[in-house]
Amino acid sequence: MNILFLCTANIQRSKTAEELFRAVNKNHQYKSAGLSSKYVQKANSTLCTEKMLEWSDRIYVFEEQHIERIQKHTGDVFLPKIINLNIPDVYQYFQRELVLLLLERCELA
Repeated sequence: MNILFLCTANIQRSKTAEELFRAVNKNHQYKSAGLSSKYVQKANSTLCTEKMLEWSDRIYVFEEQHIERIQKHTGDVFLPKIINLNIPDVYQYFQRELVLLLLERCELA
Protein backbone atom coordinates (compact mmCIF):
# COMPACT_ATOMS: atom_id res chain seq x y z
CA MET A 1 0.00 0.00 0.00
CA ASN A 2 1.20 3.53 -0.78
CA ILE A 3 0.84 5.82 2.24
CA LEU A 4 1.11 9.63 2.06
CA PHE A 5 1.42 11.83 5.15
CA LEU A 6 0.55 15.51 4.69
CA CYS A 7 0.91 18.44 7.04
CA THR A 8 1.52 22.14 6.53
CA ALA A 9 5.30 22.40 6.01
CA ASN A 10 6.60 18.80 6.00
CA ILE A 11 9.15 19.37 8.76
CA GLN A 12 7.60 18.09 11.99
CA ARG A 13 4.47 15.92 11.85
CA SER A 14 4.37 14.39 8.37
CA LYS A 15 8.14 13.92 8.22
CA THR A 16 8.08 12.15 11.60
CA ALA A 17 5.21 9.91 10.46
CA GLU A 18 6.94 8.95 7.21
CA GLU A 19 10.20 8.01 8.89
CA LEU A 20 8.55 6.32 11.88
CA PHE A 21 6.35 4.02 9.82
CA ARG A 22 9.07 3.30 7.27
CA ALA A 23 11.10 1.90 10.19
CA VAL A 24 8.19 0.14 11.93
CA ASN A 25 6.27 -1.40 9.02
CA LYS A 26 8.12 -2.33 5.84
CA ASN A 27 4.97 -3.72 4.18
CA HIS A 28 4.07 -0.33 2.69
CA GLN A 29 5.65 2.51 0.73
CA TYR A 30 5.69 5.92 2.46
CA LYS A 31 5.99 9.54 1.37
CA SER A 32 5.36 12.83 3.11
CA ALA A 33 4.84 16.39 1.96
CA GLY A 34 3.59 19.80 2.97
CA LEU A 35 0.50 21.59 1.70
CA SER A 36 1.63 25.21 2.09
CA SER A 37 3.93 26.32 -0.71
CA LYS A 38 5.01 29.30 1.41
CA TYR A 39 6.11 27.22 4.39
CA VAL A 40 7.53 24.40 2.28
CA GLN A 41 9.67 26.85 0.33
CA LYS A 42 10.83 28.51 3.56
CA ALA A 43 11.77 25.11 5.06
CA ASN A 44 13.15 23.72 1.79
CA SER A 45 10.96 20.64 2.23
CA THR A 46 8.67 18.69 -0.13
CA LEU A 47 5.50 20.23 -1.55
CA CYS A 48 2.53 17.94 -2.21
CA THR A 49 1.65 17.42 -5.85
CA GLU A 50 -1.41 15.96 -7.49
CA LYS A 51 0.83 13.13 -8.72
CA MET A 52 1.57 12.23 -5.07
CA LEU A 53 -2.16 12.23 -4.27
CA GLU A 54 -2.78 9.91 -7.23
CA TRP A 55 0.12 7.63 -6.14
CA SER A 56 -1.30 7.13 -2.67
CA ASP A 57 -3.75 4.47 -1.56
CA ARG A 58 -4.24 6.20 1.80
CA ILE A 59 -3.61 9.81 2.79
CA TYR A 60 -3.12 10.81 6.41
CA VAL A 61 -3.53 14.51 7.22
CA PHE A 62 -3.19 16.18 10.60
CA GLU A 63 -5.88 18.87 10.60
CA GLU A 64 -9.23 19.68 8.98
CA GLN A 65 -7.61 22.59 7.12
CA HIS A 66 -5.43 20.08 5.27
CA ILE A 67 -8.51 18.33 3.89
CA GLU A 68 -9.98 21.70 2.91
CA ARG A 69 -6.78 22.68 1.08
CA ILE A 70 -6.72 19.40 -0.89
CA GLN A 71 -10.41 19.78 -1.71
CA LYS A 72 -9.93 23.39 -2.83
CA HIS A 73 -7.33 22.36 -5.42
CA THR A 74 -8.61 18.94 -6.52
CA GLY A 75 -12.30 18.77 -5.62
CA ASP A 76 -13.68 15.64 -3.96
CA VAL A 77 -11.57 13.14 -5.95
CA PHE A 78 -9.18 12.23 -3.12
CA LEU A 79 -11.55 12.52 -0.14
CA PRO A 80 -12.20 8.75 0.12
CA LYS A 81 -8.46 8.16 0.68
CA ILE A 82 -8.08 10.77 3.45
CA ILE A 83 -7.92 10.08 7.19
CA ASN A 84 -7.63 13.05 9.55
CA LEU A 85 -5.37 12.28 12.53
CA ASN A 86 -6.40 15.47 14.37
CA ILE A 87 -2.90 16.17 15.67
CA PRO A 88 -2.23 19.91 16.11
CA ASP A 89 0.96 21.65 15.02
CA VAL A 90 2.48 21.82 18.51
CA TYR A 91 5.03 19.00 18.33
CA GLN A 92 8.67 18.91 17.31
CA TYR A 93 10.21 16.40 14.93
CA PHE A 94 10.12 12.92 16.54
CA GLN A 95 8.86 14.33 19.85
CA ARG A 96 7.83 11.42 22.07
CA GLU A 97 4.21 12.59 22.41
CA LEU A 98 3.90 12.93 18.63
CA VAL A 99 5.28 9.44 18.06
CA LEU A 100 2.84 7.98 20.61
CA LEU A 101 -0.12 9.75 18.96
CA LEU A 102 0.95 8.50 15.54
CA LEU A 103 1.25 4.93 16.76
CA GLU A 104 -2.15 5.17 18.42
CA ARG A 105 -4.05 6.85 15.56
CA CYS A 106 -2.53 5.29 12.44
CA GLU A 107 -3.59 1.79 11.46
CA LEU A 108 -0.07 0.93 10.35
CA ALA A 109 1.86 -0.07 13.48
